[in-house]
Amino acid sequence: MGILEGLTTAHLADACVRAGVPVRTVAVTAVVGERVAGRVLPAQHVGSVDVFLEAFESAAEGDVLVVDNGGRRDEACVGDLVALEAAAAGVAGIVIWGLHRDTVDITAIGLPVFSLGALPTGPLRLDPQPADALSTATIGEWTVTRDDVVLADQDGAIFVPADRVDELQALAASIRDTEHRQAAEIRGGRSLRTQVGFAAYLEKRAADPSLTFRQHLRAVRGAIEE
Repeated sequence: MGILEGLTTAHLADACVRAGVPVRTVAVTAVVGERVAGRVLPAQHVGSVDVFLEAFESAAEGDVLVVDNGGRRDEACVGDLVALEAAAAGVAGIVIWGLHRDTVDITAIGLPVFSLGALPTGPLRLDPQPADALSTATIGEWTVTRDDVVLADQDGAIFVPADRVDELQALAASIRDTEHRQAAEIRGGRSLRTQVGFAAYLEKRAADPSLTFRQHLRAVRGAIEE
C-alpha cells in the first residue's frame, strides 16, 4: 500500500486531532488529479525556476514539490515546463502556495498539481535566494521540511510529521472505516441519531450541562467531529 493510500485529508486531519498532532492544513485547489501524497520536497520561489531545478537534483521517487511563493496572487510561479521536469524527476506532484499558469498544458501532462489559482503573468522580479530555500517552505502559517509528508486532495492539503505517518495512517483508517459504516447504515434506514444514541445524549446533557457531544461520541465510539 502506498503512503496514506485510501485516506482523505479529512480523515488525516481527524486523526491528528485524536493523536494530539498539530492540524497543519491549507486551502489549495486541485488543478490536475484528485490526490497526491509523499515526502515534502520544499522550494522557496524568488522569481526564477532554477530553485525548482535544483530541488529536483536531490528529489527521491514519490516526493511532492511544495512551493512557497508567499501566497502571492500577482504572479504565477509554476508552469508546464516545471510540471514536465518534475514528472521526469520522479516527483509525484506539486503543491503551490501561490499561483500556476499554463493550465491546459499542465492538465495534459497529468501530474497532480494543487495551487491557489491561475494567472497568465509569470514572475517580473528576481529576489535574493535565502540560504534555506531548499530546506524549508512556509505554506500558510506552517513551515514544512523534508521531515514532513503532505497529502493533498480536493479538500486542500495537510502536512504531518514523517515519523508519525504510520500511527496517523492507522488511526485515520479506523476513522474512515467507522464513518463508512455509519454512512451505509444511514442509507439503509438507520439514522445517525439512532446510531450515536443522540436521544440518550440529550437526556444526559439535561442532567449534566457540562457534557459535550464529543465526550458522548467517545463513549459510544462514534468517529464524527474527530
